[in-house]
Amino acid sequence: MSYNVTLPRHSKIGAGAIEELGALCLQVGVQRPLLVSDRYLVEMGQVERLVGILRAAGCDPAVFSETVPDPTSSSLLPGIEAVRNHKADGVIGFGGGSPMDTAKALAVLAKAGAEISAFKAPSLYAGPALPIVAVPTTAGSGSEATQFTVITDDDTDEKMLCPGLSFLPVATVIDFEMTVSMPARLTADTGVDALTHAIEAYVSRRANPFTDGLALTAMRTIGTNLRRAYADGHDKAAREAMMLASTQAGMAFSNASVALVHGMSRPIGGHFHVAHGLSNAMLLPAVTRFSADAALDRYADCARAMRLADDSTNDAIAAGTLVDELDVLCADVAVPSPAEYGIQEKDWNAHLDVMAQQALDSGSPANNPRVPNIDEVVELYKTIYA
Repeated sequence: MSYNVTLPRHSKIGAGAIEELGALCLQVGVQRPLLVSDRYLVEMGQVERLVGILRAAGCDPAVFSETVPDPTSSSLLPGIEAVRNHKADGVIGFGGGSPMDTAKALAVLAKAGAEISAFKAPSLYAGPALPIVAVPTTAGSGSEATQFTVITDDDTDEKMLCPGLSFLPVATVIDFEMTVSMPARLTADTGVDALTHAIEAYVSRRANPFTDGLALTAMRTIGTNLRRAYADGHDKAAREAMMLASTQAGMAFSNASVALVHGMSRPIGGHFHVAHGLSNAMLLPAVTRFSADAALDRYADCARAMRLADDSTNDAIAAGTLVDELDVLCADVAVPSPAEYGIQEKDWNAHLDVMAQQALDSGSPANNPRVPNIDEVVELYKTIYA
């Protein structure tokens, strides 16, 4: 049985790779890029740095820095205008998952002439789009290597998963030095996000031998380095390892898809404005516990990849060790429950049914080893609350 694999065409990886951004843009035919970023990176001087690199290479960039966390359909409108005003021939997503998701959406909307809701799953869009170059500054979202973007619908608070080849960056720059200034909270949330990508890609019903290798390697690396990067943001070896693992996990889930954690995570973000990586972290231990018996061998492989068990360990014991480790890891990096995050119980309970339905409608839970019904999803939401 054959399977399909799609990856960025060009990747520059390693310390100092950002200095090659301008040459890379020209290599993929982008001379007038719109650099899509956020105000924080403007204030840090990083946007100005990239503009200088682009101009030195002969590019003529413009900047759109008004992206918002968890971008919405309305937040895209000024970005579309910026693309058109600059007559951009490509977009650069520079930042965490939100600027990269925004850039991907702008690249498609600039050519497709439709609203972003037209592209949500189960749609698969492979039509006209501007070339996308991705420059991540966090080690977590993996968006630089995926054929997905996530945009929240202003009218319904639904986090829409928009998939398809046109959302895949043609090139990416993976420079771990861009992540050294990440605070501990962001390091933790994005790191557990990357681990979730790797585990879900490996246990997904759409996993394949190509994605398996990437996912297992990413798990091993994250298991070894996440606590180090969280404890000491200037540990460059840990930062470099986490950056590469994040991209490997992104490549894995882009081609194997994600599963129940992500399906349940998006509604939490949409209704309660919890960052995507953090909502994944809130869910990962409980969803793994719920799912493990349906794929003991796969979850046992995850435990072995993370050096929690060896080949002599019974699969059931190894899978249980994985669940225990996820509980401990999330405690070690101070992942809060929804209650600890500040979500009121009455508000949480009032949204349970709609969140559960949106989770199932996203399609991701159908990839899970154990496919839940709506009542089971509601119970899982109740389980993680406190």
